[in-house]
Amino acid sequence: MALGTATAPYELRFDAGRICLDLLSTTHPEERLDSVDVLRAWITGSGLVPAGTALAHVDDGWLVAFRELRGQTDRLVRGWSRPGARAYDRALAHVNDLARTAPPAPRAVRDSDGELVRQLDDPPGCAALLAAVARDAVDLLTDPVARAALRQCEGDNCRIVYLDTSRGRRRRWCSSEVCGNRERVARHRRRAALARA
Repeated sequence: MALGTATAPYELRFDAGRICLDLLSTTHPEERLDSVDVLRAWITGSGLVPAGTALAHVDDGWLVAFRELRGQTDRLVRGWSRPGARAYDRALAHVNDLARTAPPAPRAVRDSDGELVRQLDDPPGCAALLAAVARDAVDLLTDPVARAALRQCEGDNCRIVYLDTSRGRRRRWCSSEVCGNRERVARHRRRAALARA
């Protein structure tokens, strides 16, 4: 699957510009983190762990924890300009608490071809992976330049938030191939309907 081309609920996207924002994208167009297998795929696809990392120990408790972090991060990302609200402060405390744990420590090892690859010593724990995402959220929210580049997709019914790193900061959609294409098709249909009228 190419980045930004998710069309089915089980497909995952990793094109929001930050791991924490990619986690937020798992709610669109409907709940995507609906099973432990999908969570495992998201953990690997997001780059939190190297490909091939054993994740057989991931269970339903992890799914609950990642969804909770997603909800709290969403509250912070969408409400960062309204600090002081009780829900915002609770979300901030939750994310800060998760960020305290040390994330998994990778090391460089040689593969069978002699190339250096990233590997973890042991299968990662839930708290360590949550910490990596929470730290990413903390980095995003405390960086004024990154915060200023946060955008919500202008596509119809799309709630995806992304980091606009485009030249001129004029990106309008979470993905040109998904929402951008839908908008272009809708515009074409409107023009065609007007021409027929």
